[in-house]
Amino acid sequence: MIIGYHNSHEQFPPSKLLKFVQMAEKNGFNGASSSDHFYPWSESQGESGFVWSWLGSALQATSLPFGVVNAPGQRYHPTIIAQATATLTEMYPERFWIAVGSGQLLNESITGDKWPPKSIRNERLKESAKIIRKLWAGETVTHYGHVTVEGAKLYTRPENPPPLIGAAITPETAEWLGKWADGLITVAENPYKLGKIIKAFHRGGGKGKPAYIKLEVSYDPAEEKALKGAYGQWKSNIFESNVLTNLKSPEQFDNASKLIDPEVIRAKVNIFTDINEYVELLDEYIQLGVDHIYIHNVNLNQEQFIEDFGQKVLPFVMD
Repeated sequence: MIIGYHNSHEQFPPSKLLKFVQMAEKNGFNGASSSDHFYPWSESQGESGFVWSWLGSALQATSLPFGVVNAPGQRYHPTIIAQATATLTEMYPERFWIAVGSGQLLNESITGDKWPPKSIRNERLKESAKIIRKLWAGETVTHYGHVTVEGAKLYTRPENPPPLIGAAITPETAEWLGKWADGLITVAENPYKLGKIIKAFHRGGGKGKPAYIKLEVSYDPAEEKALKGAYGQWKSNIFESNVLTNLKSPEQFDNASKLIDPEVIRAKVNIFTDINEYVELLDEYIQLGVDHIYIHNVNLNQEQFIEDFGQKVLPFVMD
């Protein structure tokens, strides 16, 4: 069972995240995950370090296994992602996984290319995954489709390639991923919705494959601070998938979230003041068959969250 710490590059500079993840390891977290953004979700977040530079440092500075959610096909060519992941896995065997998704316009728009509809983005994603796997296997790849590859071959490869996990936030996408992904990662809103997504993944062919979740919380002993911290940092992230994937800039996200009532945040982010409530919630997710839980404390008070969670939750959950 992995209970990991999520590193949000949209909220903190990479130097701070490196200190946070080292602190997380010392406090008992046994894994880590990371975002991969060009832009933050809002101007108030205000950061967006390049994750592929940071991952090498983080893997060297800790002994944790790491994962990243990436969108190959537009901002990143899949051959480059295949090379980046192969290099990290060769250097740090069995410590790296990658999750792939169809992406958001927020990050992909910088190329100036047309933003395709979801169906085309899914086709492009599956093509990219096939290209990556072939390159990991040492094949010379030429491909003409939604992406173009001509005569690509990786010369530095790990003995065992990393898991290629599929990212989904709807049951429909999860069912589709069950056919070809090595596992599922999703955002955990509540156990009921998560259960529907996991069942869809199994229905599509993913039964027996691991389930990863990113659990968004806001912890502070004072409820007002926990809610205010979530609202200030994460109110731009509470929209449905078709909105999240199609807004183009932090300014657009800020404008869309201007009139959101702070209480609405509770439906998307678990607001905690009592650290012991985590134990019950995590147990519910474990009972659903989740193998990896990566916890993202969305407010800015990371040090207290890491210390309290490590001392008062992990000993019970990991027992």
